[in-house]
Amino acid sequence: MNLPNKITMSRIVMAIIILVLLTIPWYQMGIEFPTILLNGNVVVNIKYIIAGIIFVIAAISDCMDGRIARSRNLVTDFGKVMDAIADKILVNGLLVILAYDGFISVAIPVIIITRDIIVDSCKMASGNKGKVVAASTLGKIKTVFMLIGVTLILFYNIPFEFIGINVAYILVIIATLLSVISGCQYYINTKDIIFDKK
Repeated sequence: MNLPNKITMSRIVMAIIILVLLTIPWYQMGIEFPTILLNGNVVVNIKYIIAGIIFVIAAISDCMDGRIARSRNLVTDFGKVMDAIADKILVNGLLVILAYDGFISVAIPVIIITRDIIVDSCKMASGNKGKVVAASTLGKIKTVFMLIGVTLILFYNIPFEFIGINVAYILVIIATLLSVISGCQYYINTKDIIFDKK
């Protein structure tokens, strides 16, 4: 297994650690994560800060593995598949948890996951016909907005929370809208391939 693939696999491990950390009812096992009161009105649970730190490391690794693979000519089919899986576990899994915990609307993970299913289906259908459609620039911008937005949510929107501006949620909303637009864009770019009867 080459270096980029090892980084990708480590990201899957980090994603699973985050999901376990945020989903297990630790209080039922007598484990309580400490909370900190900031600025008199912002209650911060250390559990989310830990998840945020791991998430940042995982997000950085997402940029690293692709660059290393391309620069050293180490791109593999295994790497492509596992990279996509790692991203879905990390971001989509976390969005579901954040929605359940009340940080974001339930509509956001529903939209994102539905979009991903449609786009992945288009990729498979076009791939079966020997055609590969490159990821759109809009999709990449969406990813940046989503990663920054989710990071800020895990860090309780600090420092913006102190001035009453929910930058974290705004970025996630923008990322969701861009996700829908880029999904439509991807469908438009692949529909002729998908429905071509040849």
